[in-house]
Amino acid sequence: MSPLEILLLALAGVAAGAINTLVGSGTLITFPTLLAFGVPPVTANVSNTIGLVPGSVTGALGYRKELRGTRHLVLHLASASLLGGLAGALLLLWQPGAFESIVPFLVGLGIVLVVTGPRISAWVARRHEATGGLPARGAWWVWPCMFACGIYGGYFGAAQGVLMMAIMGIGVAEGLQRLNGVKNVLAALVNGVSGLLFALVADVDWQVVLVIGIGAIAGGLLGASVGRRLPATVLRAVIVVVGTVALGVFLLG
Repeated sequence: MSPLEILLLALAGVAAGAINTLVGSGTLITFPTLLAFGVPPVTANVSNTIGLVPGSVTGALGYRKELRGTRHLVLHLASASLLGGLAGALLLLWQPGAFESIVPFLVGLGIVLVVTGPRISAWVARRHEATGGLPARGAWWVWPCMFACGIYGGYFGAAQGVLMMAIMGIGVAEGLQRLNGVKNVLAALVNGVSGLLFALVADVDWQVVLVIGIGAIAGGLLGASVGRRLPATVLRAVIVVVGTVALGVFLLG
């Protein structure tokens, strides 16, 4: 890559790291950038996944205050994310391209769930009143849904944060900011396990990984600094806007 391309990719990494920490969908910045620079699609996808891992980690560290008291929830859902991320990475290596046909549906569903989340959450909570409310680890269906998110994230990952926040926002009795911290940890696990597999067996462009990784670290810290100060309503609006843009990119692309 030329020096200009390296600079532009680093800036894309900063933006992706920040957006992933706030919501998810940072891949929609870095992946098209790589394609524009002539990187083959599968190589761009796997290199981008590995490159964004450091940003996911710094984003999760930035939310460490909000993560206090969520240990049991994180441990419960970590297995879903790890297993799903591994399955999604294997799916990409086995059938690249086959999963893309349902990506717009998943993103659209995530937007709908985020918008309707408060009402659905109230309905779910009423159904659990007899047993004292939602379980600390969430409704029973949260784990399998997060496993499905892990598969999606391991395969491609764009807007996986939107889907994670929609599912946990409905099925877990926690505030949106705390759930955003949990989301950052789980996204780091998905990207980490899929990235490890890609590093071992896939065609990785390590220059791309390095440039995106450096940018994503800065972006993750920036996103955490901004995101922790946002009111729940504003954060929900950001999720909807980014998810809608992601859907538009998929449909028009």
